[in-house]
Amino acid sequence: MSDATTLEASPPPNIQTISISDVLSALKSGTQDFKSAPAFGLFFALFFVLGGIVLFLEFKVIDQSYWIIPVAFGFPFLAPFLAVGLYEVSRRLETGAPLDWAQILGVVFNQKDRQFPSIAMVLIMGFLFWIFVAHIVFMLFMGLQPMTNITSNWQDALLNTNGITMLAVGTVVGGIMAFVAFALTVSSLPMLLDREMDFISAMIYSFQSVMQNFVPMVFWGALVTVLMVLAMLPLFLGLFIALPVLGHATWHLYQKVMSFEE
Repeated sequence: MSDATTLEASPPPNIQTISISDVLSALKSGTQDFKSAPAFGLFFALFFVLGGIVLFLEFKVIDQSYWIIPVAFGFPFLAPFLAVGLYEVSRRLETGAPLDWAQILGVVFNQKDRQFPSIAMVLIMGFLFWIFVAHIVFMLFMGLQPMTNITSNWQDALLNTNGITMLAVGTVVGGIMAFVAFALTVSSLPMLLDREMDFISAMIYSFQSVMQNFVPMVFWGALVTVLMVLAMLPLFLGLFIALPVLGHATWHLYQKVMSFEE
């Protein structure tokens, strides 16, 4: 990848067929990249660890800490953007280019002049819409019944017909939205860093790659979800490991799925 001002329009990618073993191989490569350049991974993950802690403390102060659940599950809508730096680190490790802080941060900053602001707006609107939907689902099933403090008496609030139904509906709706966001971004974000392409085409190719490789991609999405949830449990501190590894792995998975004729 060269400077944004000199990039020529890229041809359409050829979507490759991959297997679950390719997904595991990408995860292994991501782990190796993190071990090779841990400072960068810890730096980019720091923003999300601090952000998660701040959000939790804010909800705790206003006695509505239960809203950390939909907000935490909305993190995948925003996480790919700081992962741009991780993609660039992986690219440099592959090509042998120097891991220079100024250059890597410059690459991330320079994305403002390309397609990232447009796709950022799409994903941020998706994130905000998920928060709105979470509130609506909560109000539909729990809004008219007497409530005690759900943070201190969640058994009485949730372990009933309305509470269980709310959790089921919220899980299905959230899962569908998360899958769409995942399908639109799993290949499009590294592609926008790597190639000169409009964000709509990149998202379409990304979605097509997921549909063509449905089983391994769903496996990857499930793996990401499980690792992210586990990473958030110890006060978000696990993100220091999970985010860098997954970010680097996403770059390697993109390279396995997409090929370009040079």
